[in-house]
Amino acid sequence: MKSKIIFSLLAALPFVIGGCATNAHYVETGGRENVVSVNQINIQDYIQAANAAVNDLLASGALDRVATPPAVLAISRIVNNTGQQIDTDLLVKKIRVAVLNSGKAQTTTTMGLGGTAEDPMAKGLQQENEFKSDQKATRTPDFTLSGKIIETTARAGSTRQSTYSFQLSLTDSKTGLAVWEGEKEITKQGTRPSVGF
Repeated sequence: MKSKIIFSLLAALPFVIGGCATNAHYVETGGRENVVSVNQINIQDYIQAANAAVNDLLASGALDRVATPPAVLAISRIVNNTGQQIDTDLLVKKIRVAVLNSGKAQTTTTMGLGGTAEDPMAKGLQQENEFKSDQKATRTPDFTLSGKIIETTARAGSTRQSTYSFQLSLTDSKTGLAVWEGEKEITKQGTRPSVGF
């Protein structure tokens, strides 16, 4: 009797496992097949905002206005003014990579807000080298990049709309004046079914 039960369970196992399987597949990040959510920022929104910012920043020529190129860029605060918990590095890192690859600027990873470095080991080695040579060899940043991400929502009947504004400012660290500002707005609409959970 036990062997019949065990045999029945083993025979049913592929159907149970098969019923739990999903139709998962890879899609191009930022491509047309990506999921679009009205009420949250998606990866394609970060990609669009970063690409727009980099193209505008590089075209402005602001990074070329330094005595010793390439410019040194420090990342300041990017304020999340949305109703979501987001990691602003999803935007900032894409901008940093593109600017670094352009050859127009380098980003410091040994300086940060509140004295915290992105790369503590590099900061420690830098301080050790400065101590040994008895002089400060660190080049201070020419510019800082700061910004804000803002969410605005609207509804009309069953249609919902969210606009995400990605606002960035490049500030000359010597004068404290903004030398470039960029803004990219992304608006998404969707309808909510009248019957649902």
